[in-house]
Amino acid sequence: MSQISDEEKKEELMKVHTRVQELTGYDMFLFRPPYGDYDNAVVNVAKDCGYYTIQWDVDSLDWKDYGVDSIIKTVTQHKHLGNGSIILCHNGAKFTAQALDTLIATLKNEGYTFVPISELIYREGYHMNHEGRQIKN
Repeated sequence: MSQISDEEKKEELMKVHTRVQELTGYDMFLFRPPYGDYDNAVVNVAKDCGYYTIQWDVDSLDWKDYGVDSIIKTVTQHKHLGNGSIILCHNGAKFTAQALDTLIATLKNEGYTFVPISELIYREGYHMNHEGRQIKN
């Protein structure tokens, strides 16, 4: 997204927004930049379109198809895993669905609670920095 013009960014966002709304009746308000490719311009255009930009801080690397155990180990031993972490998993990865039950149980046993991202983000008086962290304005 960072490589296209602001107008193209807006067109991409709104095209997907409209299609999801047509199919589901749901107005989206969260935006995860594809491939984690974003800069301040992406964040600002998304905000102008009514979106809160989010970013993961723990990549499961599930897309590499190394297997169930690899996904679990990658997430549970990730250096950034902590309160407020957002874990990136892909719905089309080969082993993700098989890993989820064990991954969720393991993280719950370690004291983590799962909440929707909409409950995790600050909505007013914050912005996202280049590392995907919310920073008070």
